[in-house]
Amino acid sequence: MEHLLLQQYWWVILSLLAGLLVFMFFVQGGQTLLLTLAKGEEEKQLIVNSLGRKWELGFTTLVLFGGAFFAAFPLFYATSFGGAYFVWMAILLCFVLQAVSYEFRKKPGNLLGAKVYEAFLFLNGSVGVILIGTAVATLFSGAAFSLNEYNLSQWHNDLRGLEAAFSLFNVSLGVAVFFLGRMLGALYFINHIDAPALVERARRSVLINTVCFLPFFLYFVVALLMRDGYAYDQVTGLVTLESFKYLDNFLAMPIVLAMFLAGVICVLYAVYLGAFAKSSAGIWSGGVGSVLVVMSLFLNVGLNGTAFYPSYHDLQSSLTIVNSSSSHYTLMAMTIVSITVPVVLGYIILTWRAMDKNKLHHDEIKDSKEAY
Repeated sequence: MEHLLLQQYWWVILSLLAGLLVFMFFVQGGQTLLLTLAKGEEEKQLIVNSLGRKWELGFTTLVLFGGAFFAAFPLFYATSFGGAYFVWMAILLCFVLQAVSYEFRKKPGNLLGAKVYEAFLFLNGSVGVILIGTAVATLFSGAAFSLNEYNLSQWHNDLRGLEAAFSLFNVSLGVAVFFLGRMLGALYFINHIDAPALVERARRSVLINTVCFLPFFLYFVVALLMRDGYAYDQVTGLVTLESFKYLDNFLAMPIVLAMFLAGVICVLYAVYLGAFAKSSAGIWSGGVGSVLVVMSLFLNVGLNGTAFYPSYHDLQSSLTIVNSSSSHYTLMAMTIVSITVPVVLGYIILTWRAMDKNKLHHDEIKDSKEAY
C-alpha cells in the first residue's frame, strides 16, 4: 500500500474519532446543565448518575483520539504539546477534575463536599470544552511555531498556546462546541431519564441552547469559507497562502461537502424532535449530525493539499499529513490493527443498549452503593 494512501487513511480515521469525541461532549454539556435543570436533590442525583454511566466512554474516546494522533502524526504532538503546553495542560487539568469528581462526589467523609465536585464538573464542561474547541480552531488559523532542519520546534509566543484565546475566530468555535454539548446533553436526558418535569425543562433547554449555538457556529463557518488557507504543493512541499482555500476544498471534495450539509440538517432535525415533536430520539439524529459536521471539517483541513497545522510565523514549517506522519512500517502496522475497530465499536453499541434498555428512575439509584 502506498505511503500517501496510508497517511490519508489515518487522517480519515482521526476525523471520525474527532467527530465521535464531540458527540460524547453531551456528557460535558449535561454537566453544565446540572444547576439549571435540576430542581432538588433527587433530580440532581438523576442527572449525575445518568451522565456517570457514560463519562468513561467520553474519556476513553479522548484518549483514543489523542493516542491515534500521536502514533500516526507524531510531529504534530511534538510541535503542539512541546510549544503550546499552557493550553494543553489547562485542558488536561479540566479532565482530571472530571474523573476525580465522579469518583469522590458521594464518597463518605470527602473533605471538599458534593458542591465543590459539582463545580469541578461545570468547569470541565465549560472551560475544558471551550479550550478544546479553541485549540482545534488553530488547525485552520495557524500557530506561532517554527521547525529547524532536525524537526525541533520552537514556539514564538510567551503565552504558549493561550494566545489562541485572543482570536474571535478561534473562540467562536470553542463557544459553538460548548453550546452544542449542552444541546446534546439536554437531548440525552430526554432519552434516558424517567422524570416528566425534568424532561420538560430539558426540551426548553434544547431550544435555548440552539439559539445560543447558531450565531457562533454561523460566524465560524462564514469566516472559515472567506479566509485564506494554507496550501502546499504536493510535489515540492512548498506552503503558500491561498484565497478561499477551505471553500475550494469543499467544492473540490463534494462528498465532504455533502457530509457537512447532511450533518447540519441532522442536528436541526434533532432540535425539532427534542423541542417541538416531543420525541425522545433526538439524541441519535444530533449525534450523527455532530459526527458528520466535525468529520467533514477535519477532512477539509487535512486533505486536498492543505496544511492541517499551519505556522503563521514560518509558512514552510507548517505541518501536513505528508511531512508529519509516522513511517510506512508504523502506519501499516496500525492499519492492520485497525481492522479490529468495528468489533470494538460493536461491543460498545451492545453495552450502551444494555445500559439504556430502561430509562433511569430515581428508585433505581436511591439505595444503590454504586451511585455517583
